[in-house]
Amino acid sequence: MKKLSGISRFKRICVFCGSSPGKNPSYQLAALQLANQLIERKIDLVYGGGSIGLMGLVSQAVYDGGRHVLGVIPKTLMPKEIIGETVGEVRPVSSMHQRKAEMARQADAFIALPGGYGTLEELLEVITWAQLGIHDKPVGLLNVDGYYNSLLSFIDKAVDEDFVTPAARNIIVSAPTAQELMSKLEDYVPRHYETTPKLSWEMEQQLEYGTAKTEISR
Repeated sequence: MKKLSGISRFKRICVFCGSSPGKNPSYQLAALQLANQLIERKIDLVYGGGSIGLMGLVSQAVYDGGRHVLGVIPKTLMPKEIIGETVGEVRPVSSMHQRKAEMARQADAFIALPGGYGTLEELLEVITWAQLGIHDKPVGLLNVDGYYNSLLSFIDKAVDEDFVTPAARNIIVSAPTAQELMSKLEDYVPRHYETTPKLSWEMEQQLEYGTAKTEISR
């Protein structure tokens, strides 16, 4: 069902993006357009806590627009010489693994802007969690100027070779502009099938890394 202008099904969205602005000005423009979409739809931001690169553009713009900004940062990365000045509320955690789990718990959906290894790692983990049935939250890919075309082609190849099911391929929602992507995420309905019992963020982290809580979430 289409949402009315200014009204969203999401309270908070987690954004993954680069700590570099990238050399294409379109990436920076897309970051600001995404921030404007969050502000207009009255959505708060969850992000990795840095104030440099695209992360800094998104977080500062959303904060200046009057929305709540939550930065989740491992304690080892908190020095200003590493991430710059933080924006909004800061929530320290003990590890990178707990950072991802906390960001995922706090968010109702995920969006990846252009970025590097860290962005890809965060994006692919929340996609995998969706495939495993740990969450059913939408995962969006802001494919600015075709930045993620090669990744999407690789995933389509994995489907062709039976490493990814067609249903799991539908976990990824992609669009070239922030407005189009947000509209798709608002209308997203999960089509993939859970392959494991419903797990909590805490249990998944304990199973894989042995560091998080054991309480099963609702």
